[in-house]
Order: sequence, then structure tokens, then C-alpha cells
Amino acid sequence: MSVPDYMQCAEDHQTLLVVVQPIGIVPEESFFRIYKRISAVSQVNVRDSQRVLYIRYRHHYPPENNEWGDFQTHRKVVGLITITDCSSAKDWPQTFEKFHLQKEMYGSTLYDSRLFVFGLQGEIAEQPRTDVAFYPSYDECETVEKRIEDFIESLFIVLESKRLDRATDKSGDKIPLLCVPFEKKDFVGLDTDSRHYKKRCQGRMRKHVGDLCLQAGMLQDSLVHYHMAVELLRSVNDFLWLGAALEGLCSASVIYHYPGGTGGKVGSRRAQGGSLSAEAGNRHRPGALTSNGINADTSAEIGRAKNCLSPEDIIDKYKEAISYYGKYKNAGVIELEACVKAVRVLAIQKRSMEASEFLQNAVYINLRQLSEEEKIQRYSILSELYERIGFHRKSAFFKRIAAMQCAAPSIPEPGWRACYKLLLETLPGYSLSLDPKDFSKGTHRGWAAVQMRLLHELVYASRRMGNPALCVRHLSFLLQTMLDFLSDQEKKDVTQSLESYTAKCPGTMEFITLPDGLKLPPVPFTKLPIVRSVKLLNLPTSLRPHKMKSLLGQNVSTKSPFIYSPIIAHSRGEERNKKIDFQWVQGDVCEVQLMVYNPMPFELRVENMGLLTTGVEFESLPAALSLPAESGLYPVTLVGVPQTTGQITVNGYHTSVFGVFSDCLLDNLPGVKTNGCTVEVIPALPRLQISTSLPRSAHTLQPSSGDEISTNVSVQLYNGETQQLIIKLENIGTEPLEKLEVTAKTVNTKEKLYGDFLSWKLEDTLSQFPLKPGKIATFTVNIKVKLDFSCQENLLQDLSDDGISVSGLPLSSPFRQVVKPRVETKPLNPQESSKVGDFSHVKTLEAILNFKYSGGPGHVEGYYRNLSLGLHVEVEPSVFFTRVSTLPATSTRQCHLLLDVFNSTEHELTISARNNEDLILHAGECQRMAIQVDKFNFESFPESPADGTQFANTKQLEEERQQAKGLEINSKLDICWKIPSLKREGEASVEGVLNQLVLEHLQLAPLQWDILVDGKLCDCDIVVDCKVGDPIPLEVKLTNWSKHSVGPFALTVTPYQDYQNGVHNYELQDAITFVGSNTFYIDSVKPTKDSVYFGALLFLYTGDFYLNIKFHEDNCSRELPLSWFCLPSVHIRAMEPVVQTKP
Repeated sequence: MSVPDYMQCAEDHQTLLVVVQPIGIVPEESFFRIYKRISAVSQVNVRDSQRVLYIRYRHHYPPENNEWGDFQTHRKVVGLITITDCSSAKDWPQTFEKFHLQKEMYGSTLYDSRLFVFGLQGEIAEQPRTDVAFYPSYDECETVEKRIEDFIESLFIVLESKRLDRATDKSGDKIPLLCVPFEKKDFVGLDTDSRHYKKRCQGRMRKHVGDLCLQAGMLQDSLVHYHMAVELLRSVNDFLWLGAALEGLCSASVIYHYPGGTGGKVGSRRAQGGSLSAEAGNRHRPGALTSNGINADTSAEIGRAKNCLSPEDIIDKYKEAISYYGKYKNAGVIELEACVKAVRVLAIQKRSMEASEFLQNAVYINLRQLSEEEKIQRYSILSELYERIGFHRKSAFFKRIAAMQCAAPSIPEPGWRACYKLLLETLPGYSLSLDPKDFSKGTHRGWAAVQMRLLHELVYASRRMGNPALCVRHLSFLLQTMLDFLSDQEKKDVTQSLESYTAKCPGTMEFITLPDGLKLPPVPFTKLPIVRSVKLLNLPTSLRPHKMKSLLGQNVSTKSPFIYSPIIAHSRGEERNKKIDFQWVQGDVCEVQLMVYNPMPFELRVENMGLLTTGVEFESLPAALSLPAESGLYPVTLVGVPQTTGQITVNGYHTSVFGVFSDCLLDNLPGVKTNGCTVEVIPALPRLQISTSLPRSAHTLQPSSGDEISTNVSVQLYNGETQQLIIKLENIGTEPLEKLEVTAKTVNTKEKLYGDFLSWKLEDTLSQFPLKPGKIATFTVNIKVKLDFSCQENLLQDLSDDGISVSGLPLSSPFRQVVKPRVETKPLNPQESSKVGDFSHVKTLEAILNFKYSGGPGHVEGYYRNLSLGLHVEVEPSVFFTRVSTLPATSTRQCHLLLDVFNSTEHELTISARNNEDLILHAGECQRMAIQVDKFNFESFPESPADGTQFANTKQLEEERQQAKGLEINSKLDICWKIPSLKREGEASVEGVLNQLVLEHLQLAPLQWDILVDGKLCDCDIVVDCKVGDPIPLEVKLTNWSKHSVGPFALTVTPYQDYQNGVHNYELQDAITFVGSNTFYIDSVKPTKDSVYFGALLFLYTGDFYLNIKFHEDNCSRELPLSWFCLPSVHIRAMEPVVQTKP
């Protein structure tokens, strides 16, 4: 026997072999359709018996194997069923003749045969025949199964007769010697009468009868016969047949222990188990009821259990049998099949290591020269068996050998499809999956070198099959999953091959469906390049949307009445991790930054790289990049424009590398760091762009709030100068600009500012709104720098170093001294220059103009944008007030303010005040200017807008009041400077120069004294004319502007004459007389009230007279400051009366 049956299993020993073959030309599809129906009748219950017959069908069986039928009866073809097409009666004789020829092929062993004729009708078809069945067509053959059952019953009758015939002990008859084909020549000339020969004949016959009993469904009888055969054959050392007897014993025991079968096919022995259910159920119940009543032969059950081998003994006997087979070279097929049967039994017993020993033995069994097809079958079965015992890698090894045999060079037409199919089946054994997701988690499983070799073979097989898409898919998989194990040269070779394939068939993200239904998933290149982090970027500061604050506040949630709920906190944890706290805007370009790495040893070109999103319609703007070899982390920014509003989720990115298009999802990249994937897209907002009339600044403002400044401009001004900043507002977006708010904030300055630094009128700009896309509006800002004009300490030091005393000037002599710059008198090094310079103490002011604007759908939803303009102002000193003092004026309500003015510029400067002439100052010159001013009633100022609560302490309140006084004084002075050569002008403020003493001198006394002579108010240089001899009325009026009541007071009026030489004459009793008393008594005067007292004077002589009014020193007057009692001087000129002549 030369052709092994690798599908054999132990339970096949109880089957009858029936061959089903076609005669003539029969369509293959039709034949196998009938064959499938025939093979479905694999077991039949014998009538009037509990026995079951099992049939094994084959559509092809080598005749030489049939010659081993006496050795093992399940190898004998006992039934023949032929199928033929016969459409006409004239073809019938020839068809029937072919049927007889076919029977002769297996004639020596056949029990019965049948011929199924399809397509023949008429007289011949109507003739009743037992061995022939006629059917009109393949579709009209309902009785096929019934015919098969009848056929099997006829086989049983023949089988039973043979069993009974050979099982009967006919001691008088001579027992024939059963032989295998290669033994016949060895037994020629033997002594047939020897005892040894007879025992051999008896032992072989016992074994043969055991086979027949097993086929006939008599398991217990077969066990008895096998045991007897083993004893007889062992005594005569008939090893080949002893092995067969042991194998039969093992088969019967396997059938007993494993009624479900060992073939491994689900349901293959299910019916068998059902038919044996009665026996199995009665196995441990002697005397149990049967269909015929009480089972009389209860000893049969006991005997069967006694004769049956245990599971462990079954394997031992298989080993012994195989060892006996191994003694015979011509029994290689028998030995191989026995190994296969033993392995199937061990697989059920889960004894994998022992099973592997049997399989290893099977591998080394040397058969005749096998054909390529037989080699493929052998290696495939070995692979299957190794798979059954859990040796997956060994199984894959033999499966791969089978695949290679399909494409062996000796085959004229290599079966590349079969090769590819078998290679696919080897993948699990090498821990290889065609799904790249299985390689993205944990460590690498399996031997990478073997896996790469297998993938290369898949690529080659795909190419030979003429399927470039498969080549691309497998090469992509190789590059993606085995990248860490490829050498630099291998990486180059694989990528070159991939590019050559994708030039014909680009790689896609579609599933590839194979003819057998297997779907190959797409392979995204998540490692080309490797992405380490994905970060969704906020919009630029000037484009970020802000939500208008509601009355309820932004953080109030109305979804839950509870302040805190652990259920909500836990359930929203993942969402909180993925949600981002900023928004994108519909229609604006949004950015996502990826940190990528090129693992390849050469430059990696990535084309068509863009974002994958869901939730919002998104226009991705693909990018192309080139990464240097092993570049390290490299930032890549991907951009896109959301077209609608809502929640947008960035799921990943897409690339095109080496001609393969990949959709890389973040869920499949476990090592990627991300700040979140979901962001809200709000409705569209306008975009504002600003441009100014000032040059851009090299200084970048860094506000404490962290906001970015979109534009920085700078300007150089002299202290006190004002300049206009014209800003152009252009709407460069697609939505109309409807709302605009402007605010300003001074930053990074320690200088004290006086007045409004920045001022504007927004109404003129808003009149141009709404501003449509592409339109421009103008906005004017007035920049007014007014810093402290007092002389700085270091400047005073500079002036004193030059030998000029500024602070100690005598008041009577006006100062007019030119101060020479230090540059001319002392050498100047860079350090000194940076410290004091040439009196050019430049100060810096910085401010931020913030434009808050909105419009379009975003405005409806309550969103706005901020745009900031940084303003850098360098303030150069213009004039300094080096000293300030006061002189009393002739009027008690006026005084002279003396200012020493220093020109710190390099240009000639003109300074002027209200009602004063212009004063010209040369560069570096200092002069004094006197300004007559009316005193101020500071007591009318309110103490504080919030009654003192706005300020932290009394000192701060006092500073605010002093600042308010300075502002009032400065507004009345109206001091201005001009630089004619530069055509620049500005203001000069004394707010920071005035000290407390000067302020007191400039303040009106709380008690105001008014002296009226003859009804005329006397003050300054007013001279009251009167006539000698006429009484002149004198009024003294006191107005109390203090907070408390004052008085009573007593004052005396004393007249005198001033000779203008320092001599005053008070002896005027003969020249002036008082009408009444010259002493006035003033009662208490309440706050804001006044009191008037009257008297009269009588001049006796002509002349210029003055009145000296003195207060009596008492307790009331001593408690008040002396400055409160400043009475105006009274100058009276007495003249001769005019004599009127009568006409």
C-alpha cells in the first residue's frame, strides 16, 4: 500500500468502505451534489437489531490499497455506487458495460453494487432492477437516500454471513492463511502442517473475525477476538499481524471510551453516539430492559468492560503496534496511519507531549517518492494535527512547507493561490495577525525574523498571483509592524519596493476581500512618521473669542440643583480630560500641532497630511513636509477651517507616505499625549486689523495679564506735548463689525502722570458703523504726556557741579544765567552718559489700547474679540521748575508766584503764562518768571467723593487734596512752552512742584475782611477820594469761610501818613477825627456767615492818609493763625471841597 489516508481515525475501523464514482461524462457539480446526498447516509440502524452500521464513502480510492483488505477489513471496498448520465436508450448498453468494468476493478472484495442512471426514460427505465436506479434528472431523485439505505442493508447481510461463516469453529476444516501482498512470495514452500503455521493461521483469522465483528456492530465480540488474536500471534512472533491485532484492540477500546469520535469534526460521530445510547446507558446496568425485553446476556457488558483497554493502555498498545509496523519497510503507510490515529486519541486526552512524539515519528517514516500533491497533503495534515495538540508554531512550520510545495519549481504550473492561502493559515502559529491594531498594544509577540520572512513570502505570492493591491497591503503591514526590527538597508529596500508597487496601485484605507471571504484590514502608517503628541492650539490672542459676562455669572450650572455630586464628577471625568477650555471660530483657520519623529535612516517625505475630524463640517488644508533622517521631535502644524458650529472632535490625521494613504486615528495611538480632542466651534465673528500713523516699535510690551499685543507703535514727545494718533480700523473678515469698545491701560511705569494720558471721542468712529467687510474706519487718540516738571535730584546735582546756585537765589535780583552743558566742561565716558547724559533724562511711558469688538452671528451668541495696540512713548524733558516761591501782592487776595524755569532741551524755547509776556530761554538756560495770581479758595473743595472711604488713610487723603489744589492752580496759570525751530509746543505743569508752604501762600484766608470807605471797596492800589470837612462812612465786613464760629474780636483803626522814606506819622489828632469810636467790636460769626460794622471819619486837612487796623490781642485772636487777620490797606486822599460859585 503506497497511498496513505491521513484522515483516518480509530473509529474508521468499524466502518464499511463504499466507493462512489462517475461513469462517462458527468458534470462535476451534479456528481458532488449526488455524492453529498449519498454520503449523508453514513450510519444505518439494522432492522430487528440494536446494531448500527457505519459507512465511509470515498469518491477516489487506489486499487492497490484494496489489496490490504484482508489485513484490515475497513480498507476493503465492499460497496460500489456509480453515477452516470444516459440520455438515450441506444447509449444504455454501453453504459451498463462500463458499470461491469468498474465492478471488476474491485470485484474480489465487493459485497454489492449499484448504478444510478440520470436522464434515461422509457421502457428501459421502467423495468424493475435491484442493482440499477433510474431518475429523470438530478433534481428529480427523491428516493436516493432510501436506495442507499437498502443498499447498506444488503451489505450488512453479506457482512453478517461472512462473520458467521468465519467465526464458527470448524475444527475439521483447514484455516486458510491470510496474507498482505508483500508476504505471498515469502510463504511459498512453507510446511503447512506445522503447529507454528497453524497458530499463525488461527491468530490471523481471529484478528480478521475481530475486524468483521467490529464492522458488524458487535463491539464486545471484537474485543474478545482481538485479545485471542494477540495471544496467538505473539506466541508465533507474527509481528506485522500482531501490530494489526493490537491496533484493532485499541480501535475498539477508543470506540468504547470516546463515542463522540476522535476525528475532530464536530458532529461527525453524533449520530453514532445517539445509536449507542442504549448500549451506553445499559453499560453499568446488568439486566436492564431492552427493546426485546430483559437483556439475557448481562455477561456481555461485564466482559466488554473487562476486555476493553484503559485510556492509558490504549496509547501503550499503539506504541507497541507502531513499533511492530516499523519492522517492515512495506508497512510504512500502515505505520504512518497508526501514528495519526494515536495522535488524534492523545489530542482528546490532552497529552500533547506524547502526541508530539508520535507525530515526530510520523515525520520520519520514509514512504515511496511522493508526488507534490501528496507532499502538500502530508504536510497539511501534520500541520493540522500539531494544531490540535496545541503546537501552533510547529503547525505553522509544516503549513508553510506545504505552501512552499504548492509553488515548487518542479510543478509546471505553480499554485500561487493555494500557496498564498496556506501562508495565510500559518499566520496565527507565528503570532502574526494581519490587523495592525494587534501590534499597537504591549510588547511584540513572536519571532520577528520569522514573521518578516513570512510577510515577504506573502508579498511574493501576491505578486505572482498578479494582485498588486495585496502586495501593497502586505508590504505596508511589514513596514508598519516590523519597523523596529528592520535594519537600515532593509528599510530602504522595503520602501523602494513599496514605492514601485504603489506607482501601479496606490495603497488605500479600504478593506481587501479575498476570494474565500477573508477581509484584510487597512494598514495606516502610524509610525511614518511617529507622532508623540497632538495639541489643539488656541487661536491667536487677537482672534480669540470671549464670552460676554452674564448677570448670573459664567460658572453657574443650571443642570443640577446640587453644589457637588460625586456621580456627576466621576461620569464626566473622561469628558473633562478631553474637553478643551477654549473655542474655535467658524470660518477662521484653526491649528493643531503634532510633534513628529522620523525613524527612517533617510529623508521622509510626507504628502497630503491633514486632520480627521467629526462633529462639524471641516475643511482640512493638507500640508506636505520633509523630515530629515532620524530627525528627533519635530513640530508640524496642521490647519483647517470649520465651516459650521458645534462640537468638533479631532480623531486623528491622514497622510500619504510612499504612495500609501493612511488614516491614523488617535484611539489607535496609545503612546500619544494630547491636551484634549474636543473643542467648541462658535459662530463667525468679524476680524479687525489696525494700522497707525506712527512707526512700529522695537519694544514689545509685556502686560502683567499675559495678553499678547498684536501691534506695537512708538513715539517721542517732549514733556507736556500733545500728539494725535490716527488709527485705521479695517474689517478683514467676512462678517460686519457692529460693536466697538475702546479702553486704555498704562503699564510698566513708575512715573506720575498729570492729566489724561490718552483721550478720544468714540462717537465719531461709531458713526461709521456697522463696518462692512473690506471697509476702513478711522479712530483718533490724543496722546498727552504731562510728567513731573520739578527739577530732579540728579539734575540739581549737575547744575550745582557747574557752579550755578539755583535754589539760593535772592528774590530781589532776577536770575538770568546761562547754564553751560557739562559736555563742554567735563570729559564724558559711556557710563556717565548713560547715567546723566547731557541733561537728557528720557523717561518711558507704556500703555495698551484695547479694542473690544463684535458682530455677525457671534455677536448674537454673546461673543466678542479683543485686539490690543501697544503704545511706547519716550518722554524727553522740556522745561524744569527748579525753584518755586511766592511774594505778596498789593492786594490781600493776590500774590506773586515766582518760578525758576530751566530749559533742558538743546533748542531755544519760549515759555509763557496767562496775561504774561513770553520769556525766551536758550538751550540750558535758567530764568525766573513772576506770575501774579489770584488767591484760591481751597476750602470750597470737597474732602472726598466717598467721604474718605476711598482712601486708605489720612495721608493718602491729604495727597489727593493737594493734587486737586495743584490741578486748580495749574489750570489758572496756563503755562505753555514752544520750540520754534521744531515747531513743537506743549504745556508746563506746576502740579508736582508746589509745596505745602507755597500752597498756603496761594490760599485765601478763611476770614475775609472787606473795608469800604465811602461805599468803595479798598484793596490793592485803590485810592478813595474825599473832601475835607465831610464825614466819610467806614464799613468793616467780616465773612467767615471756616468750619467753626469765630470771634468776638476787637480792632482799632489808627490813621497815619507815609512820607515814603520809611517814616510814618501817627500824630494826626489835629488832622483826622472819628465820628464815634475808632475801635470796632465784632461779635461771634458763624461759618459761612458775615457781619458788618460801621463807623465814620472826618478829615480836617488835605493830604494822603492811610488807615492802620490793628487787632486787640485776646484769647480769641491768639487761637487763630496770624494769616487769618490780613486786612487790606486803606489809602484815602482828602481834598479841598469844591466851592460852587453862584452864577
